[in-house]
Amino acid sequence: MTPAPQHDGDDAALRRRRAVRTAVIVGAIAVAIYVAFIASGVIGR
Repeated sequence: MTPAPQHDGDDAALRRRRAVRTAVIVGAIAVAIYVAFIASGVIGR
């Protein structure tokens, strides 16, 4: 019986890239909200 071809490395790399991209997008949104909050406090004075 021959083992099935291994594509786990490719799948893992693809998942890792998607996870990193998602983390960067979520982080950018969080920073934008933080900056907007600080800016609203500064502008509101």
